[in-house]
Amino acid sequence: MAEADINRETELKLAAKPEDFDTLRAAPAIADRATGPATAKTLESTYYDTEDRRLAARKVTLRVRKTGDGYVQTVKSAPDEDGLGRGEWECAVTSAAPDLTLITDAAALDLLGSLSESELRPVFTSIVERTIQDVTLGEGDDAASIEVAFDRGRILLPDGRSSDLCEVELELKSGSPTTLYDLAQELTKTAPLRLEMRTKAARGHALATGAADKALKAEKLQLDPETTVEGAVARIVRACLAHMVANEAVTLAGDDPEGVHQMRVALRRLRSAIALFRPFIPASQYQWLVGEIKWLAGSLGPARDWDVFGEELLAPVRDAFHKADGHGRSAVEDLDTLAAAAEAKRLRAYEGVREAIRSDRYTAFLLGVGSWVEKRGWRDQPVSEESVRLFQPVIGLADHLLNKRHKKAKRAGHGFAHLPVAQRHQLRIALKKLRYAVEFFRSLYDDKPVRRYIQQLAALQDALGHLNDVATATRLLHELHDDGSRSAPGEPRAAGIVIGWHARGVADTEAALVALWHDFIDTKHFWSKPDPAV
Repeated sequence: MAEADINRETELKLAAKPEDFDTLRAAPAIADRATGPATAKTLESTYYDTEDRRLAARKVTLRVRKTGDGYVQTVKSAPDEDGLGRGEWECAVTSAAPDLTLITDAAALDLLGSLSESELRPVFTSIVERTIQDVTLGEGDDAASIEVAFDRGRILLPDGRSSDLCEVELELKSGSPTTLYDLAQELTKTAPLRLEMRTKAARGHALATGAADKALKAEKLQLDPETTVEGAVARIVRACLAHMVANEAVTLAGDDPEGVHQMRVALRRLRSAIALFRPFIPASQYQWLVGEIKWLAGSLGPARDWDVFGEELLAPVRDAFHKADGHGRSAVEDLDTLAAAAEAKRLRAYEGVREAIRSDRYTAFLLGVGSWVEKRGWRDQPVSEESVRLFQPVIGLADHLLNKRHKKAKRAGHGFAHLPVAQRHQLRIALKKLRYAVEFFRSLYDDKPVRRYIQQLAALQDALGHLNDVATATRLLHELHDDGSRSAPGEPRAAGIVIGWHARGVADTEAALVALWHDFIDTKHFWSKPDPAV
């Protein structure tokens, strides 16, 4: 990342509790590095957009902020892939209304697009009490200047609705962005803090539209043929973290099962990426990364398992019996009893999810991985034939890694028609790793054959996933009362009905599953045959 300049804003936001502000301001991490007295001011900013929210859709911000007796108009671009930086263009205006004629920078004009002032409407206003303390980290040429802003206030809509905000904002004025992570990690030892990836603009637009937090799938990753191996590692890891954090809010709410599912997908993608590039990562760093990923995935796993059981396994059986016009009424009652017990288990599992996401360990994990990427931590190793390849184009390695993953999947599925459930589960894991590798590198290849390959891979994955869900259901039903509680009358019978129902379904689809395996084996590779010397 380039150093901050007049058209760039490089910052890290941390959600905080207002009662911790005094403790944080007095912390040695800030007090001992202060370069002058703290200053306080009130910031009143009005954010503008069109009726159809064209700017918000592109994550572009247009605001006018009252500063003393004057006004400053600001245009901001969408955050960079690392979440730290974004473009910023400011100019003085004469009132709280935007004046687009004063924007002359081509990049800023391109962000706004074909926009006229008559289309703009005030969407929301933020009123923030800000206390600023400038600090310096390091000495000499390595010194970094950071503005630490303690923000407490509200986002207000014209109709009176509002939302509180409280955060610590670390903005880099000069020096290396890695110091933002250094300071953030120190502050988390003083008071509970959480990494805040949402901008004030994003929160304001969400409040204005009344849109609930939505689960988001991973965005397509873009790598260029000139991207180095270490550049690919950085982009892939950042993309996985962004995918996970983007689903935090909906997961904490617990209303949409897709939230925790997408967080787990992001973690699996991250672990797969770390394993894919393992030869380039020092052993101690690899062990820490995998250990933390396992911890978090384990914290999210039970909630996802009970979501799947309730929605995909139990629900269709209950629906079928409920629609049977009174036939099997006792079974219906038993299935309803089982559903209530499973729902109680699911709710307890979500308590564990919230505890993990709100924990200091989770914040330390996010900041630790972010710092590792920003500092290119993998360079901390002796020079070797492997480490030198970090600076070579990734395209030369992608073919080799894809071929390697594909061969592993083929070996795992050898004799597929006769594989027991446990080995099919191992095949499913191998296919997941292959698919993630394909998604990481797909932008390096012609899209049409890649898309065809992914479609065949996904069809087989989904079918094997259902087999795994049925196997998991058996385990879950045994764990339903592992807390010492007693099962209600009829629960065992209902459990038998659910397992039997899906076991029959698995048997009925076996021929189609074998056909999917052969379709996958016959799918043409989209990558070139790797050089044996690679």
